[in-house]
Amino acid sequence: MSGAAARAAEAAARASYGRLLAWLSARTRDLAAAEDALAEALRAALETWPARGVPAAPDAWLLTVARRNLGRRARHARVHAMAEPALALLAEEADREAAPFPDERLGLLFVCAHPEIEPAVRAPLMLQTVLGLDAARIAGAFLVSPAAMGQRLTRAKARIREAGLRFEVPERAEWAPRLAAVLDAVYAAYGSAWPDMAGVDPRLTGLAAEALHLARLLAALLPEEPEARGLVALILHCEARRPARRDAAGRLVPLAEQDPALWDGALAGEAEAHLAAAARAGQAGRFQVEAAIQSAHAARTAMGGTPWGAIVTLYELLLRIAPSAGALLGRAAAVAEARGPAEGLALLDAMAPGLPPSWQPYWAVRAHLLARLGDAVAAAEAYGRAIGLTSEPGERAFLQARLAMLHGAAIRTT
Repeated sequence: MSGAAARAAEAAARASYGRLLAWLSARTRDLAAAEDALAEALRAALETWPARGVPAAPDAWLLTVARRNLGRRARHARVHAMAEPALALLAEEADREAAPFPDERLGLLFVCAHPEIEPAVRAPLMLQTVLGLDAARIAGAFLVSPAAMGQRLTRAKARIREAGLRFEVPERAEWAPRLAAVLDAVYAAYGSAWPDMAGVDPRLTGLAAEALHLARLLAALLPEEPEARGLVALILHCEARRPARRDAAGRLVPLAEQDPALWDGALAGEAEAHLAAAARAGQAGRFQVEAAIQSAHAARTAMGGTPWGAIVTLYELLLRIAPSAGALLGRAAAVAEARGPAEGLALLDAMAPGLPPSWQPYWAVRAHLLARLGDAVAAAEAYGRAIGLTSEPGERAFLQARLAMLHGAAIRTT
């Protein structure tokens, strides 16, 4: 197989899978059938493109083949109710195929939040079905094993088939109960792309931008929903700091060490506007609090230093509203800055029994706090664990540099 053709098929799947699936599902009103037809189209691309060359419009090619697959399945099944919408797709004029695809992913996200789908699997199902992430990466976002996540997704899809759940975008009145799962999925997609600072993972190409786009759409469609605004504020604050996240050598630069002059003021200003609008609703929620934490970090230039006490308070509020391992870790790091590394390490020790041993951020923070406490041996062991658990080049280089500094300090004291 041609490497270039394989990469083109993978890029098309990554960039357009969600849009294509949403477009097909909206018209066939059958999510499972659309997913199968698109999967067959992708397999056909891998089989034919190496020999015939990559088409000028890969997305249109995939859409055409998927539509034919739907029509063939309908004819073979001879079920008029299913055949009619699929065959209608085939009858559309050919010049429609090259037109830009309408972004119907938001509708599909709300479909995946159907009340008959298990709540814990709604966001993971959206990540796989709409945004094209694999089970292993989704598992990392939710701190479960890839095998367990794969089983959950398989059961969810079986449930969709068995219950005959059709593609039905809910009425506006039904959006509110489904919104939390949609916001979780969009943020999990953004969080999956965030560590790939250098953009070396082709599976994540454009994913952060897609997540920001969807978050902005949600905030525009639901301006009265404070959590939708909170999510877009959170992502915007993170994106504002993207230019400062790496040094000239490509190494990670921790937030506390970043040069605020490199932050994007326009994005930060947009974030603050959304956060202020959300606050007027008087309904504190997870994403508003997380955005407020990022806002507090951004305020360090105006305040002459990072307000660690306020950040600790915000993390404690977050833990009351939406407890999570990430919030516990963030609180421990903030407490270490506000009250000293010993208190932060005590919080890390308390949360450790409930964590998977391969959760890399835990080991990175632990190594940092142990180094501050002067326990070079334990810090070196934690740095080694953290280095072994990351594949991101910039983060690995940063951690290796910190480990080298630790060894250098140990040599100077002997």
